[in-house]
Amino acid sequence: MSRLIVVSNRVPVPSKDGGAAAGGLAVALQAALQERGGIWMGWSGESSGDREPGALSQQQKGSITYALTDLTDTDVEEYYRGFANRVLWPICHYRLDLAEYGRKEMAGYFRVNRFFAHRLAPLIEPDDIIWVHDYHLIPLAAELRQMGLKNRIGFFLHIPWPPADILVTMPVHEEIMRGLSHYDLVGFQTDYDLQNFAGYLRREGIGDDLGNGLFDSHGRIFKAGAYPIGIETAAFAEFAEKAANNAMVQKTRRSIEGRDMIIGVDRLDYSKGIIQRLEAFERFITGNPAYQNKVTFLQVTPKSRSEVPEYEHMQKMVAEQAGRVNGAIGTVDWVPIRYVNRSISRNVLAGLFRLATIGLVTPLRDGMNLVAKEYVAAQDPDRPGVLVLSRFAGAARELKGALLVNPYDVEGTANAIARGLAMSLEERRDRWSRMMEHLLSHDVSLWCKDFLRDLVAVPSSDRSGAQEARPREV
Repeated sequence: MSRLIVVSNRVPVPSKDGGAAAGGLAVALQAALQERGGIWMGWSGESSGDREPGALSQQQKGSITYALTDLTDTDVEEYYRGFANRVLWPICHYRLDLAEYGRKEMAGYFRVNRFFAHRLAPLIEPDDIIWVHDYHLIPLAAELRQMGLKNRIGFFLHIPWPPADILVTMPVHEEIMRGLSHYDLVGFQTDYDLQNFAGYLRREGIGDDLGNGLFDSHGRIFKAGAYPIGIETAAFAEFAEKAANNAMVQKTRRSIEGRDMIIGVDRLDYSKGIIQRLEAFERFITGNPAYQNKVTFLQVTPKSRSEVPEYEHMQKMVAEQAGRVNGAIGTVDWVPIRYVNRSISRNVLAGLFRLATIGLVTPLRDGMNLVAKEYVAAQDPDRPGVLVLSRFAGAARELKGALLVNPYDVEGTANAIARGLAMSLEERRDRWSRMMEHLLSHDVSLWCKDFLRDLVAVPSSDRSGAQEARPREV
């Protein structure tokens, strides 16, 4: 069995006490790496300042080598905070108004990918399989091919892929697409993302759909497909059942005093629709006065990318919105919205999911949204809650038992909350059981195995010395 090399922007290195990193994705990839043996390489999260980064920091855990590199301050600013998070992220989430394109940041993005390739190449053996993750590293395969590597290389995009009309607003869209053509397998979260990718190739006249998921573009034949990422369904369900007895969960149960609880859990990001969600909750209460003092909305929103001005501004907006709603509809003995702006441990979250009557997951755009799947997995089979889910989350393609909403339609979301709270136990059980059955049979381990199986099986193509994916003006 060939070794596996995983490359991602950040690497979940196990703690010094030997504990594994939390999260289903990390667990699944670590399991694949342990089985095959291999390397997980990425950025350390640290900066070397103005100095050239030192040698790779390598740490062995079982059959996995964790290889980390620092970046310079300039690299972090241009590659990570700049092009990746102020161009690719907003464009892939359909937010053209927030994209800030600059030639310097674009050059930094391609330069750092070249740097990653040069750091990774000496570690690669001829039969290794390489799996690259997410938008930070799209050009990596092209850089490795430029160095003569012929290994099988797969890429998985965790965020949405936009339609051609949106993608072409990015000045280097051709270089980005050329970079993707150097992979042997390109994976997306949903069939919609795959359709957008294929539609761009057709519209721009730079590729042909050969059928069976195969594409011919920039002189290479490669495969692209939809691989919806799952969670550790069975393990998370067991986790949530035990977490119901957690002291913090029990304290929360007592504090809501018999009220129904609605829960939202999101990283602080403009793609998550938190402002619209708070407005929908306010509309629900004002439109259904019988629920005043009968329901509590817990919104957990850990800080994210606070060094990026847009996120700092959004943190202020969300806090002000929660305060305004509480002031407008709250009473002396009832705070309608509990807004928590910090991280909560995974075991406590699992218990809170199980406690909540409604899971309110309403992103404006999301590649998948694993919170929706975790909410479903955490439910008590006898008295499951109701998932209210944005139709613009990738999870909506799978979770057919959810109440789907348009998060831009505040009134519609408010009505869905009311419907969920009034739903009969029989209907709740029916909807939940259909979703849970799907999640059990499509967990994160299957996702990992399916992708690697297809990567190994991709027909042979010319993997040597492919065309450069660097912008012409760099």
